Amino acid sequence: MTPHGIRETLESLGIEPVNPGACHGEWIAEPSARELISRNPATGEPIAAVLLAGPSTYESVMARAVDAFAGWRATPAPKRGEIVREIAVELRAHKRSLGALVSLEMGKIRAEGEGEVQEMIDIADFAVGLSRQLYGLTMHSERPGHRMYEQWHPLGVVGVISAFNFPVAVWAWNAMIAAVCGDCVLWRPSSETPLCAIAVQKIINRVFERHGLAGIFNLVIGPSNPIGESLINDRRIPLVSFTGSTEVGRHVSETVARRLGRSILELGGNNGIIVMDDANPDLVLRAVLFGAVGTAGQRCTTTRRLFLQRGIAPRILNALARAYEQVRIGDPLDESTIMGPLVNRRAVTDMMEGLERVRAQGGEILYGGRELGGCFVEPTLVRARADMPVLAEEIFAPILYLVEFDQLDEAIAWHNAVPQGLSSAMFTTNLMSAETFLSHRGSDCGIANVNIGTSGAEIGGAFGGEKDTGGGRESGSDAWKAYMRRQTNTINWSNELPLAQGIEFHIA
Repeated sequence: MTPHGIRETLESLGIEPVNPGACHGEWIAEPSARELISRNPATGEPIAAVLLAGPSTYESVMARAVDAFAGWRATPAPKRGEIVREIAVELRAHKRSLGALVSLEMGKIRAEGEGEVQEMIDIADFAVGLSRQLYGLTMHSERPGHRMYEQWHPLGVVGVISAFNFPVAVWAWNAMIAAVCGDCVLWRPSSETPLCAIAVQKIINRVFERHGLAGIFNLVIGPSNPIGESLINDRRIPLVSFTGSTEVGRHVSETVARRLGRSILELGGNNGIIVMDDANPDLVLRAVLFGAVGTAGQRCTTTRRLFLQRGIAPRILNALARAYEQVRIGDPLDESTIMGPLVNRRAVTDMMEGLERVRAQGGEILYGGRELGGCFVEPTLVRARADMPVLAEEIFAPILYLVEFDQLDEAIAWHNAVPQGLSSAMFTTNLMSAETFLSHRGSDCGIANVNIGTSGAEIGGAFGGEKDTGGGRESGSDAWKAYMRRQTNTINWSNELPLAQGIEFHIA
């Protein structure tokens, strides 16, 4: 994209060259703020500068969110859903521009950038329907003349800390659901992608302004310390949703738990696919290529380990090698590009150091593994053994390990022998193999698919994983319950006062 094209994209989203880094319906300029320069990972060139928030700005925005919660929770849920519906309309109108900004600032290709905005639209549509379905249960009381039921109430201000690789969609998973549940949201985005967050905030501000509302969705851009630490230590935030590394996630979990708060953790993924001899090779190739190369291997659901039964292994290996040779690497905004850059030079260094460990442990690089200048790298195929320690790591880069196996039980054991447990898949036309993989004997991940890959989850299902992935769930199904508090109610409509469990308690 030319400098003129960049300027047009920013202007269409309401972004000026310098934006203050906090918002609760109005933008706050902090006189002592430092500047954060957002850079295009494809060129290394600066896009725009953002003023970082400090402690006083955090407190101002947080106080406004707390005040807004009192009115927002009293708004009927279907009315809250109407606001979210209007947000979806605004997102549709800005899908192409916002998708281009995601590509520009994060580096994923245009199709994936626009796909991420579509995810925001989809979860907003889901949340609109959900606003009329925040159901509780009724239970039969053991006491005559009593009625029992449960209801769900808003929690308060939900803190969202998002990662660079999905700079807008993961926020939306949380924010749209939280909003219809009656919560306000305080968002601290990744410092790698501040402009995406500012663009989203400007889009949603227009909706809230039309209704005379402010403080429902709030944005604070600042470093982990003090902004991130303030958020996770703040007792006014009953729930923190964190997406990022397992290492940082442990710190978030421990900090929030110490104050008896709740957390939703979406942490590391080290996702595997098991391919049986009877699999459809065309499906395997397409799913593995997208899963391993998409977003330059920087998805939490990226395919990192491929277990091939020996009968089909040569055919898949040859097909993958040919496909990797045809992957077009370059400007993510070029429609013909298949893989863009890594997010920064540090990510390139991490990949190269990871490949050194691969070689030291006996891995054989079959394709790729080279730096291509700047933040660009070659996607890499590695012939590996299941016992190589590096296979238990999550190197956030396009490295795919190929491991051959004989029996399904062996493959499942190797698949599950890593700390992470997010997404998994099997390719087979055999019902018994498929059901074994999906049973208690099979995948230990939060997501298990058959004949589709590890990436590209739909918003209708709950998203999240087990083990070092954190155990959190976001997006669809009944994930909304994490954003509300459950209350059990019993009403005595009789003139008696019987006690439960048949207890007799009399005063003489």
